[in-house]
Amino acid sequence: MSLGRLHFDTTHLIFYGSYADSMPRPPMSIETLLGNGELDPAHITHGYLTRYKMLQVGMTAAIDELGAIPVHCHVLDGNRNGHTAIKEQFDLLNEHFSLPNQVLFISDRGTFSAEHVGRMHRHGHRILCAVPWNDYRAVYDQNEATLSWHDASFLSREQQRRRETGSSLPLEHYELAVLRHKLTDPTNAKEIPCRIIFAYSTADAAECRQRRLDNIARIQTGFEELAAKVQRAHPCTTVASVQRQIARLLGHRDAARYFQWELLPLTAEELAALPPPRKGFRRPTHRLIFRFDATAAEGDDRYDGLSALVTTAPIRTNADELFTQYKEQNYLERDHHQWKTPLAVRPVFLKSPRRVEALVCLMHIALQTHQLLERLYRRSVPANAPPREQRCTAETLLREFKVCGVLVERSVVGPVIRATRPSARQRQILSRLGLPTVAQTLARTLQPVPTG
Repeated sequence: MSLGRLHFDTTHLIFYGSYADSMPRPPMSIETLLGNGELDPAHITHGYLTRYKMLQVGMTAAIDELGAIPVHCHVLDGNRNGHTAIKEQFDLLNEHFSLPNQVLFISDRGTFSAEHVGRMHRHGHRILCAVPWNDYRAVYDQNEATLSWHDASFLSREQQRRRETGSSLPLEHYELAVLRHKLTDPTNAKEIPCRIIFAYSTADAAECRQRRLDNIARIQTGFEELAAKVQRAHPCTTVASVQRQIARLLGHRDAARYFQWELLPLTAEELAALPPPRKGFRRPTHRLIFRFDATAAEGDDRYDGLSALVTTAPIRTNADELFTQYKEQNYLERDHHQWKTPLAVRPVFLKSPRRVEALVCLMHIALQTHQLLERLYRRSVPANAPPREQRCTAETLLREFKVCGVLVERSVVGPVIRATRPSARQRQILSRLGLPTVAQTLARTLQPVPTG
């Protein structure tokens, strides 16, 4: 496979137990890469905003029409972010691989930074990276009137199926607009020419709109209930408790910025006008008022479904092709899914962080084997085979062999092992992969049964 286009993504692995010897790993440098065995093991620690102990794993894969093959992974401390992960991963790749010139390195928004763009540019490579929308919304606002939009050729498998079958379900699509831009390398202050690819998703637009409406309704209902609670004035309802409940209600929802609220002390006249409190309650001392800015909420409709990519790929590579390549990042995320499915093995007790890293190494090798099996099978499938057969996954292939046993018979010469008869589907899979049957493997491995 070509290493001219590489995809990078991170995932986390959760561990349980006590790891007293887990110490933060010092920052990597080119000097330390020459002796990986001397590196300290990664630090098992609590991740951001979570109570779980974890490690971060960065993985690079080569992807084409047959799927993704992991080519490299490394382990990071559990509280490292994508910026650190992609820097260390590229340094490792650059040190241990013979990378071709002008590699296109594709990654998600958590890895994007001006440092990453500048690092890749200095080494003669290209990037295609999703970027945080809030960082580029101002650029979009300044150029919105001059952007030229066109439909993207990329369609998901489901959308392709809907079009092929004439489905009555919604036919979603993407639209793209390209803007020339420049970024500054923070290392040497040089300008790097790039392009911003603005993408509009009709499916995401509808989802964003519905999510905003749901959050607005949830926050409004929550404020109304809290205002009634303040008015009832239960002894357990205090100014501090109401403020904590409001903080939980707003949380990290984007819709929170449409609301303003105040807890106002009641005046003497308002207190005098109140009826006597009910039994077990007290007189209220404050009232909660809130305001909803409908104009601001309506103004954000124009951003629904919008996202942005930044690329330093040559101008001859059109945005539609780059967008399709970015969407193939899903293949790498599917590989992460394989790491996190239940393993059909007994529990493994890992008594040190270094053994944890050894397990991750074995998991990476197993994932490579898993994906190579899938790739070899897809490559052997005839071109006129049904789409389901052409896209058959390794998980589906292995499931076909869930029932594939051997028979052990007792004889005068000892136990005799025979293979059960494979199904037609099992024979087809083994034939396409060029693998022997169980009976052929046993015949080659075991001594023949004595005759006479």
